[in-house]
Amino acid sequence: MENWIGIGIWVIVGCFVGLLTRKLVRRPEETSGHLPILLVLSSFGAAIGGMLGVGIFEFQDPIALSPGGMGGAIAFSFLISFIYRWGIRGLL
Repeated sequence: MENWIGIGIWVIVGCFVGLLTRKLVRRPEETSGHLPILLVLSSFGAAIGGMLGVGIFEFQDPIALSPGGMGGAIAFSFLISFIYRWGIRGLL
């Protein structure tokens, strides 16, 4: 049960990272439809990054609420949301 709670926390952290990335990388010509896409992508990035972080850094006791899992979730979520924010520049 603890791992499911950790994955839920990764998804919530991913949403917060997506909102933070939206504030850091401003796009004045952005339409309102980009926010749900950004939140979904950053949540997906957090889930994948969290799994990678647990798999790479936590050998003895692989649980989701570990420093490796949280660090991986934050880093990969920021990377995915930054790439999306940077990439929509050419689409608009």
